[in-house]
Amino acid sequence: MATAYIVDALRTAGGRRGGRLAGVHPVDLAANTLDALVARTGVDPNAVDDVIMGCVSQGGQQAGQVGRNAVLASKLLPQSTPAVTIDRQCGSSQQAIQFAAQAVMSGTQDVVIAAGIESMTRVPMGSTAIFHMKEGLGNYKSPGLEEKYPGVTWSQFMGAEMIVKKHGFTKDMLDQFALTSHLRARAATEAGAFKNEIVPIEIETAEGKEWHTVDEGIRFDATLESIAGVKLLSEGGTLTAATSSQICDGSSAALVVSEEALKRYNLTPLARIHTLTVTAGDPVIMLEEPLFATDKALAKAGLSINDIDLYEVNEAFASVPMAWLKHTGADPEKLNVNGGAIALGHPLGASGTKLMATLLHGLKARGGKYGLQTMCEGGGVANVTIVEMV
Repeated sequence: MATAYIVDALRTAGGRRGGRLAGVHPVDLAANTLDALVARTGVDPNAVDDVIMGCVSQGGQQAGQVGRNAVLASKLLPQSTPAVTIDRQCGSSQQAIQFAAQAVMSGTQDVVIAAGIESMTRVPMGSTAIFHMKEGLGNYKSPGLEEKYPGVTWSQFMGAEMIVKKHGFTKDMLDQFALTSHLRARAATEAGAFKNEIVPIEIETAEGKEWHTVDEGIRFDATLESIAGVKLLSEGGTLTAATSSQICDGSSAALVVSEEALKRYNLTPLARIHTLTVTAGDPVIMLEEPLFATDKALAKAGLSINDIDLYEVNEAFASVPMAWLKHTGADPEKLNVNGGAIALGHPLGASGTKLMATLLHGLKARGGKYGLQTMCEGGGVANVTIVEMV
């Protein structure tokens, strides 16, 4: 089987809901990131076989095949470049990486861009379902689903609280985890750790045109007291907005190529894809699947958790990476070392390639060899991608 390489992975700095990226159309935001990736890597734009774009809320400004629209809005990619838009919920663009890698490893394609986009300001989370329900067009809960899961409403919030109870976490533990995310993100930003992965985006402000280059969600003045004082999401629960991922606007992209393409286009890879895994489990607790997907991925890779130098586990809620740490016995000092979605934001369909950008550049900066990325996803699904630096 052929080897798939990642040449580079880039992301925008996160924008808060209604914040600095709110004035940018998601199609253009994605197009800017695609152009930055092509320009940075130096790949021939005509060589790109496909663009696989992750996006969760495919309605409104993200309707009409947002991946293809981003290609058409690109200044560097020709209109002959194909594109497809996929939805594996929060793991959409991690799945884009895996589909791209599978295309390369099978020999079907040589140069594929995996990418993600989500403007949660312009296309709010859940809006594609809510608008249909308001118009009397029904919802996703079919008679068949109701028969198998009677009375169950799928809820990420409920799943996150179920994990808290199952693993015996306290609110104090969740608050401390959230504070660590902000402290690490602040330290990484101040040290310039994100400079090689962030795509500057030109924005309009009251003071005129500026470049957006710093993640807007980081609370640079965060304290345990300020985090602990945030209102609970549900009565009797433990999670708050401060211990949950931030609503975020953003885009990201990664270039995945074959060994033949490396030679043909004189490209230098950052890493090779070592192992690809996706599993599914309980759709009610929903967010716990990364624990078991990681077990399967490590067994398949022939590696132990201690062989991995850095882990990126999406901070959908603090309870998810905390449960993952407890289950795997992983070193917490290797987890989300530059902060996670609690501080940096979680732009849904863009988070997969976003985390990969942070993982790869973090490994490069530290001289690490192996990295592992995993994300919880709606429906009780989880992807795990293990990369090896080259």
